[in-house]
Amino acid sequence: MSEPSRPTGTPVISELDQLPDRDREETAEWQASLDAVVRNAGPERAVYLLRRVHEFAASTGTSLPGLLYSDYINTVPAAAQPEFDGDLEMESRITALNRWNAAAMVTRGARLGLGGHISTYASAAWLYEIGFHHFFRGKDGDGSGDQLFVQGHASPGIYARVFLEGRLSEHQLDAFRREAGGHGLPSYPHPRRLPWLWEFPTVSMGLGPLGAVYQARFNRYLQARGIKDTSGSRVWAFLGDGETDEPESTAALTLASREGLDNLTFVINCNLQRLDGPVRSNSKIVQELEARFRGAGWNVVKTLWGEAWDPLLGQDTTGDLVRRLGEVPDAQMQTLAARDAAYIRKHFFTGDALSALSASLSDARVVELFENSRGGHEPLKVYSAYRAAVEHRGAPTVVLAQTVKGHTLGPAFESRNANHQMKKLTMEQFRAMRDLLGLPIPDSALAGDQVPYWHPGEGSPEVRYLRERRAALGGPAPVRRVVAKPLPEPPAKPFEELEKGSGHQEIATTMALVRLVKDLMHDPGSGARWVPIIPDEARTFGMESMFPTAGIYSPQGQTYDPVDADQLLHYKESTTGQLLIEGITEAGSVAEFAAAATSYATHGEPMIPFYIFYAMFGFQRTGDQFWALGDQMGRGFVVGGTAGRTTMTGEGLQHGDGHSHLLAATNPAAVSYDPAFAYEIAVIFRDGLRRMYGERPEDVFYYLTVYNEPKHQPAMPPVPGIEEGIVRGIYRFRPADAPAAGPRLQLLASGTAIHWALRAQELLASDWDVHADVWSVTSWTELRRDAMRADDARTRGEERTPFVARALAGAPGPVLAVSDWMRQVPDQISQWVEQDYYSLGTDGFGLSDTREDVRRYFRVDAESIVVTALDRLVRAGQAPPETVARARARYGLDR
Repeated sequence: MSEPSRPTGTPVISELDQLPDRDREETAEWQASLDAVVRNAGPERAVYLLRRVHEFAASTGTSLPGLLYSDYINTVPAAAQPEFDGDLEMESRITALNRWNAAAMVTRGARLGLGGHISTYASAAWLYEIGFHHFFRGKDGDGSGDQLFVQGHASPGIYARVFLEGRLSEHQLDAFRREAGGHGLPSYPHPRRLPWLWEFPTVSMGLGPLGAVYQARFNRYLQARGIKDTSGSRVWAFLGDGETDEPESTAALTLASREGLDNLTFVINCNLQRLDGPVRSNSKIVQELEARFRGAGWNVVKTLWGEAWDPLLGQDTTGDLVRRLGEVPDAQMQTLAARDAAYIRKHFFTGDALSALSASLSDARVVELFENSRGGHEPLKVYSAYRAAVEHRGAPTVVLAQTVKGHTLGPAFESRNANHQMKKLTMEQFRAMRDLLGLPIPDSALAGDQVPYWHPGEGSPEVRYLRERRAALGGPAPVRRVVAKPLPEPPAKPFEELEKGSGHQEIATTMALVRLVKDLMHDPGSGARWVPIIPDEARTFGMESMFPTAGIYSPQGQTYDPVDADQLLHYKESTTGQLLIEGITEAGSVAEFAAAATSYATHGEPMIPFYIFYAMFGFQRTGDQFWALGDQMGRGFVVGGTAGRTTMTGEGLQHGDGHSHLLAATNPAAVSYDPAFAYEIAVIFRDGLRRMYGERPEDVFYYLTVYNEPKHQPAMPPVPGIEEGIVRGIYRFRPADAPAAGPRLQLLASGTAIHWALRAQELLASDWDVHADVWSVTSWTELRRDAMRADDARTRGEERTPFVARALAGAPGPVLAVSDWMRQVPDQISQWVEQDYYSLGTDGFGLSDTREDVRRYFRVDAESIVVTALDRLVRAGQAPPETVARARARYGLDR
């Protein structure tokens, strides 16, 4: 690693200048020695000696800052490669079969217009096969095994391997990307579509690496808290070098090193290409990644070059070859892999020393160096890298493996910018591929227009070897297993406390919910299963009382005296802490939530994650992760605190959430509620625990929005069927005290808007002799989904009435819906309401002011509800036209 040059005579300014030098003469001698080496042997020799000294110092335990990157060569030298403990020839045949069947599957599907990706797996085949044969642990042992975050575009290769194992048939391979019938293979790792195979959805780039870090951390959390021994589990995350440009890919690197997650390995397939071209055209992505990971505290293992390079590097006494490898930019390296020997000699082997070196090489050898001899394509090099990774202690490891995208697919694919979009091979290309791979496929099998799959037979040596290796490692992988393990029903008392109401005290629904969770965490049956996750806002949500009781998880414990140690609610970290305080990272929090929410499958241990956050920064900021959570079939409670567009007094545009329920409604796995009262929260939480953790658990997660506005919390009224109404989405909270005749109206409200509706009910009756029923709508989205299911049933000949239609059937007068959300949220149910339907909401950006003035601005306060209600009655012919103008003047709405 060479240092940048500086102008001669420029003084060196160093932070060491401020420290005393106890022996300046000794310092000058060291500097003079270095200067002599530079003069007599050149700067490369000086750098080499300094690095040797640096390595020696580190080996003796001397603490020195680490170098950010090393030479562009393999980390494990050829002489230090460990003994290979497998049958290399057999594994080569198996890998060749998997390459063939992956390409055949995608090509057969592409002829139907289905698409698919070939080149990613072609470059990464050995990165997976070495893992499957020697490292990846299955679940037949302790039930956890290793967790594999497979690169999404490499899925055809995984399907090909599972086919060889006998877990997929030819018929199923032909169902690749044909899922409408219910039995096809998804294009990428989608657990919800193929729940017996895939554990983690990874094709939304960046989410896999982020999820892997938090999965590794959650494994340690489970062990620290005595839930399960996960010491034998390792998390492997496979990603492409282009994927590392996604911010999420490297967002949690320092967390992994800070917590010493040596149970985590990243494998980055550095084929130097992203979807449309070079990842780093004018620089080197491997060196950039090495610096990034080393700087974050990771152990870095590079496997860049195959064994054909070993003798050349051994002859490089001048360092010219290593220097040249380090200076050639990636785009040129890609070009070298696609050119002939003459081009390579001219453009790579420059200068006298390298020209002399290349003169001893045949043209075929020169081409081989760049076309095939990459570390990621050679099993012994990959094995050495993986062995170095799993044996490293104290820090996570990243393996940077250099490959050629499209390797073995022929000149039309290899190192071509367009190969990501190339979906099929011609029969001629398949014949060439067969010859290159040495497969025993006769010409007669390639005579038609449909390329065949190739399986050596159930009793073949290849299949026997494959199964024996997997049996030795604990069974098949990847695999997803769910063992029924319902949690005991919590005691009724915590729920009953909320159902009693708050008496004379005013509390926000946020506080009511936190109290419930805190009480449930004390339950000896399932309390230890709760996993509270908070992105640095615990005090905002009144959760600081959990600090000293539950403790904040930290693998280091608490190595300092907290500044508030003398206070009752002091900050307390613990190696067995229950709270996960994630710092200011909603993305990290959702990744942690996903790990906990799927622990029932990953580890056979159901956990109850409870993730609470500023509502605005939930679905808006991390919606892609929530979608992946639904794919992964996560279970738990997601809570948007300080919800609504108008309740966040003074916080302004980017904090006022008036649309998260609209975003949540797009997620089929999210069961969304906007409760108005504490007793509604109690009913919803009890229902959620039953649905997600009972005898027949459902693959859903609950989303609740709660408010920071203190209000009197009433006791649950003795209304017949109220609990069903709360769960289904609507019930009549306060009927009108109305005479038999006169104008009537129905007011529907959710969340904090119930209080505006109740005040409007009073004003309508006292000022205008109009009587309204007030309905609490706990979930606009669940009402809509129920209605859609009813519609579907009717198309099948079943008579079903939507719940909202039944609830409002015969209710007199127009229906006016109001919430602290955009009007599109309550408008979800409009087509199933037989009465005249109109909504009020908080469309537009939020703004800073008092709650009263902001609600007046959006025309959702009680007086605005009254004016709109009278307008609907005028339109219905139930009130004189001048009523609306009188009301506007009376309440000051003309200003």
